[in-house]
Amino acid sequence: MYKAFFNLTRNPFDLTPDPSSFVPTRQHDEALAVLYYGVRRHKGFVVVTGEVGTGKTLLLRCLLGLLKESKDVAYAYLFNGRLSSTEFLQYILADFGLPVSGKNKADLLLDLGQFLVSRGAKKLTTVLIVDEAHHLSADILEEVRLLSNLETDDDKLLQIVMVGQPELNEKLDSVGLRQLKQRIAVRTQLGPLDADETKRYIAQRLQIAGADPGSSPLFSEQAVAGVYRHSRGLPRLINTLCENALITTYARRLPSVTPEVIEDVAKEFRLDVVGSPETERAESHNEDVRRAITILLNLYPALRRPVASDSDLGAPVTVEASEHEPDI
Repeated sequence: MYKAFFNLTRNPFDLTPDPSSFVPTRQHDEALAVLYYGVRRHKGFVVVTGEVGTGKTLLLRCLLGLLKESKDVAYAYLFNGRLSSTEFLQYILADFGLPVSGKNKADLLLDLGQFLVSRGAKKLTTVLIVDEAHHLSADILEEVRLLSNLETDDDKLLQIVMVGQPELNEKLDSVGLRQLKQRIAVRTQLGPLDADETKRYIAQRLQIAGADPGSSPLFSEQAVAGVYRHSRGLPRLINTLCENALITTYARRLPSVTPEVIEDVAKEFRLDVVGSPETERAESHNEDVRRAITILLNLYPALRRPVASDSDLGAPVTVEASEHEPDI
């Protein structure tokens, strides 16, 4: 719609994770190198985590593009972690091109083991890639641990790549999954872009879409600063803001995106009222504390301490019991 107006050949900020639009920031380059190194060197178990919108799925698509260029690599790509353990195995084998109809879990494991041993004997690489891995249940994660045990004396038969939100770290840190955590050979984390990276990201996305680098910039310095402030450096939000800013700028027949346009788009998407994930978790915790104290005071009116204010929530809660009230 706006491409001809801005002399672009494609939408520069499409939300589809297209590897051709990949902008190699320092941390994304490092993460991609870590993934590729872990797979090609048969390290066994690789984990990548990052907040929502940091570009994890696009990173995986780039990895898949690299693996497709290698004739000795076969991979199964799982993007739905809400499966039973049997469904999990069925999905993996089907993606490897193995028959699964009418087979029980024991049959599936036997077939997978034979498949991996056969490929390992030929020095071929076999990879299981799990996106949205934070959704995996404890049972599925235990299956992953057991699959990571498939190895010869000198090599891992199955390379496992797990990518997910920070909740995956919390699961892997649990006592019940300590055996799985100890098998992680390579680990990295994606974070938001800083202000300079955001500026380069926007400029390179526009260049990929055909913008003339010698012409006047489509986004002013102040507009870029507004994008960074509202997106907090998260690539997905950068794309959302910039895409809709271009649409609004086109509708208003402006030559370039202004700070006012960025502010208007941010308000439409309510980006001006969203806190960071850490803030949201802290606010949720504080609300739980307030609710618990309110219930306690309703049950025991003689407790003399008033309901804690926000400033008190970080301090220990102490109460005094009347001699006429039962001990608690």
